Amino acid sequence: MRDTLNQGLIDFLASSPTPFHATASLARRLEQSGYQRLDERDTWHVRPGGRYYVTRNDSSLIAFRLGDDPLREGMRLVGAHTDSPCLRVKPNPELYKQGFMQLGVEVYGGLLMAPWFDRDLSLAGRVTFRQTGMQHSRLIDFKKPIAIIPNLAIHLNREANQGWPINAQNELPPIVAQVPTGERRDFRALLTEQLEKEHGILAESILDFELSFYDVQRAAVIGLDDDFIAGARLDNLLSCYAGLEALLTAEGNETCVLVCTDHEEVGSCSHCGADGPFLEQVLRRVLPEGENFTRTIARSLLISADNAHGVHPNYAEKHDGNHGPKLNAGPVIKINNNQRYATNSETGGFFRHLCLENEIPVQSFVTRSDMACGSTIGPITASQLGIRTVDIGLPTFAMHSIRELAGSQDLTYLVKVLKAFYASHTLP
Repeated sequence: MRDTLNQGLIDFLASSPTPFHATASLARRLEQSGYQRLDERDTWHVRPGGRYYVTRNDSSLIAFRLGDDPLREGMRLVGAHTDSPCLRVKPNPELYKQGFMQLGVEVYGGLLMAPWFDRDLSLAGRVTFRQTGMQHSRLIDFKKPIAIIPNLAIHLNREANQGWPINAQNELPPIVAQVPTGERRDFRALLTEQLEKEHGILAESILDFELSFYDVQRAAVIGLDDDFIAGARLDNLLSCYAGLEALLTAEGNETCVLVCTDHEEVGSCSHCGADGPFLEQVLRRVLPEGENFTRTIARSLLISADNAHGVHPNYAEKHDGNHGPKLNAGPVIKINNNQRYATNSETGGFFRHLCLENEIPVQSFVTRSDMACGSTIGPITASQLGIRTVDIGLPTFAMHSIRELAGSQDLTYLVKVLKAFYASHTLP
């Protein structure tokens, strides 16, 4: 099971270089498993026992299996996010310096910049274009390496190993081509060519785009004993994948929901983010109305799954001495009394009990008292919806790097506990 899940994750990461592609990958798997796509613009006709999913902005997705009596049984929700820190292409990106063509980029999210140097980069995202007088959008993925951000040689920067600030405006634009002096290439024309290559579409003009650079190196199981998974976007596509696998394989007839939303890395405040109305609007269309809606929410529980900070052997002092999660030692309950995480004693106790009942190791994380604590969609969703929430995640290294590291056994643990959660007959 471990090897199958890990290979599935590796394939999912490869097919999901952007939140748009991740959502499309999730949708494909759901449709293959009999889930019916709903359109927000249409009238919905859902029924108990039905399986459905809906997307918004092509970058967020909610899938649900509707139980016989959600008012009595409550809902079991798993939440994660589809976005990761990266470099996004600016609207007018063409730069020409010293005979090279570069593309101007904007830093998206809390990016670790240094690891992006000297990597083979490709480009993917969504393109909006005009064809036969109408506006259309398609996803594109160049797939092959088309860009690189070369480091400055140590001979010209003797202080490089002492640490130096990276200027995002000046030092991060990737080089995409070498061009003769005075020559200019139209970036939108390149996108037109890619649309024709991928989709056979002859676009009249490119109207707009949302494109991200990504590392073409595939994720891999590594280590002398295959202990680790290394790859891009583990934060937080790992949790999206685990939630999907659990939803598709869980038994029972309870109402189960998978929520994968965009823009977590920049605060979730968007029409398709966790701090927007997407989840509540979907639930209000499928759950009982009025007072019974509130009663259903009160009987429900959300597991917010986002990666946790594993204790790094070279930086163990960055953790509280009693709360250093280990890789391959199971999921982590994340706690912060200042509500950066939404866990409380009841929801944390429920998750711990769930792990114990299913013989899954479980850990706890509290950040050092002299360090700021990060956050995730848990507190946002809890405050938006009024739902009881526990924040958990798998321990990882190098969070927000271009290549992160997780334990190869932990994915199995996470899928197992989320599957048990979806199949649980009673909630606290």
